[in-house]
Amino acid sequence: MKLIVGLGNPGKKYQFTKHNIGFMCLDHYSQDNNLTLKKDNKFNGEWLRIDDYILLKPHTFMNNSGESIRKIMDYFKIEIEDVLVIYDDLDLPLANLRLREQGGNGGHNGIKSIINHIGTQEFKRVRFGIDKNPLFETANYVLSEFSKSEMDVVKKTITITKDIIDDFVNNVDFKNIMNKYNKPF
Repeated sequence: MKLIVGLGNPGKKYQFTKHNIGFMCLDHYSQDNNLTLKKDNKFNGEWLRIDDYILLKPHTFMNNSGESIRKIMDYFKIEIEDVLVIYDDLDLPLANLRLREQGGNGGHNGIKSIINHIGTQEFKRVRFGIDKNPLFETANYVLSEFSKSEMDVVKKTITITKDIIDDFVNNVDFKNIMNKYNKPF
């Protein structure tokens, strides 16, 4: 069983903020495949099982994302090597992707929570660049919405994450996925 997680914050207030890029990627994947995630308090999030994979949008707010992920991993007995997390990254230029098989938290509270709850840094990631703006404090920046011109660029890369998810669930070797998508778009 594979688990694909998009990180974000629940609620309309956060829907199009930079910190919600993981949610946006899963929303696009779901819409493109005519799927609907269901809200479920048992796992503290929206999720859907499709054959041998699960899509999850934790509703624990970013800083507690690991809580929801741990619950669903335990329930479905999902191995850490079968987990893929999509999230925003301030250290990458806007709409650039960087895929990794493991790593630290990079100052990202959602990733920090996941590491704390699952006990390892060895899970697959899709880091989605949101750039940074030195004129804003980090918290204010990640909770701000994309401008129209930024969103036009972001939407193109969001479509690429659909292909990454498809490759992942179809058991393409992750090194091959990284080689294919680790480049500016």
